Amino acid sequence: MDKYQVIIRPLITEKGTHQGQSLRAYPFQVHRQANKIEIKQAVEDIYNVKVLDVRTANRKGKPRRRGRTQGLTASWKKAVVVLHEDHHIDLF
Repeated sequence: MDKYQVIIRPLITEKGTHQGQSLRAYPFQVHRQANKIEIKQAVEDIYNVKVLDVRTANRKGKPRRRGRTQGLTASWKKAVVVLHEDHHIDLF
């Protein structure tokens, strides 16, 4: 899998910016079949940083309805990447 297909987008939230500044932990939305090794290599190649740890979580879609029709939003995978103390990502 290509490194640009592994990382879908950074999750820029209030919690994510706080963790990035204080804990050097940055959240990303990643491909559902990507594993921790692929995520680590993709972040290191794209952002030129040293990754110490990767934590992943599968997020289930939420139920939604429109009139009588019921459905789910898309399920997705979240990865929190912890960087070495000398590195940071300027995006956050």
